[in-house]
Formats: sequence, C-alpha cells, structure tokens
Amino acid sequence: MSAPTHARPPAVAGRFYPGDRTQLVGTLTQLMAPTATLARRAAKGIIAPHAGYVYSGPIAATAYASLAARAEQIETVVLLGPAHRVHLQGLALPEASRFATPLGEVEIDAALAARVLKLPQVQRSAQAHALEHSLEVHVPFLQTLLPRFTLLPLVVGDATPDQVAELLDLCWGGPATAIVISSDLSHYHSYAEATRLDRATAAWIESASAPGLDPQRACGARCIDGLIALGQRRQLGIELLDLRNSGDTAGTRDQVVGYGAFAIHEAQRSA
Repeated sequence: MSAPTHARPPAVAGRFYPGDRTQLVGTLTQLMAPTATLARRAAKGIIAPHAGYVYSGPIAATAYASLAARAEQIETVVLLGPAHRVHLQGLALPEASRFATPLGEVEIDAALAARVLKLPQVQRSAQAHALEHSLEVHVPFLQTLLPRFTLLPLVVGDATPDQVAELLDLCWGGPATAIVISSDLSHYHSYAEATRLDRATAAWIESASAPGLDPQRACGARCIDGLIALGQRRQLGIELLDLRNSGDTAGTRDQVVGYGAFAIHEAQRSA
C-alpha cells in the first residue's frame, strides 16, 4: 500500500475552537497567558482534556505549560486519544500525510508511522479520524507552543493496556519526543458528584501501580491504562497539575464534564 499524500482536514473547527485563524490565535494566546508564570518541571508528556476550548481550554493550557520549558527541544509529538465516533479495534493512524487546522498543516511522521504499522494492533483508518475531536483539539495548542514538530496521531479503540503500552514504548524516544494523552474525566454528573469522582480518579491516576481505570471515569481510560502499564517498566511518575470541570469554566453546574491536567515525568537518573 502506498503512503498517503493528502491532509486530514479539520472536523471541529468553528465548533470546538475558532475556525478563523486570527480568532484562534487570539483564543490560544488568552488561554496560555495565565500559565506564563507557572514554575513547572519540564515534562516528558501530558494528559490533557479535549472538550471545546471554552470549557476545557484553561485546563489543557495548564498541561501544555509543562511542555513549554522544552519547546525548542521537541521534534516529534505522539498523540493518543479515544475513539468517540466509530467502533475501532486496536489503534488507528489516519490515511493522511498531514494534519490540518486553521493554523496550517503539520506533517505526520512517516518514518515513525511505518514503524508502528508493523504492530498487529495498529492500522490506518480514515473513518476513525474523519470526525474525531479528541486529537484535533490538541493540535492548535501544539502549533502554538512548538516551533517545529512532526505528529503521530493515533485514535485508540478497543485496545488492551499492553497493546497501548507496546505502542508507546516503541515511540517513546528521547528528549526530542513528547507524549500527549487526550482524556476528559467524568461526564454529566452534578457539580458536587463530579468533584468527588474526579478527585478520586486523579488520585488513582497519580498513584496507580497497575491498569484498571474505569472508562466511566475517563473516556481516555484505555490510553491512560497503557501509559500506566508502561510506567511500571519505565518508572514514570504522573503529577496532577489542575482539576476542574465545565461548571468551573463556562457551563452550568447541574450536569458537568470533568477535566484534569497531568504531567508525565521520567525517573531522574543519578549520575
């Protein structure tokens, strides 16, 4: 099969985030501005939410601030998010060579894509990516933060923790590679109940020693479980940076969606 040559077009521009380039730049500038003074340890990767920017953008911005310290260093971003639109077995790359947003196009890392396609759990699927928002909403943040980078975008469907961990391990790379895991937290509970559930989920993610996250607690549970499975082997640490819900940002408080920002840290090796 020949390599794809076209761009995956934006699916949720104008809905989840501004479709106009100038407006999008302004929105991202406003979202990132409050994080400029945050003193964060530079992270290997992040877990960040994927709702409309008016709801989850401030929390996502907090996560991205932990990558800012090494923005000049990052050359490749491995981006994993859950499948919302189609049933998918395993993980899927798009049938595209570039990923487009109103800010321009990002090259998909062809060499890394070829490597992961050798894994039996990875396929190409235009359908899995066509309407999926869980990856797309992160790309403008990355385009704003990073001077230059290639992207490996993967939708995660029915995949085991070990399958996701194997993919992440293959792509892990060194300091030039960043990992972004896309996930919201609880959905459509009262403000008080969501706060309780999300605090428990965040504590579990920070301290988890084995996979087992309830998908009802986080739509990106399979992605996070894979990270946790890999974390056991790579001695990773996960740090909570921000925890809010749509009732804290732009929504009502009767039925809210939870959002968490986490940093992924590698174990510091002694000299």
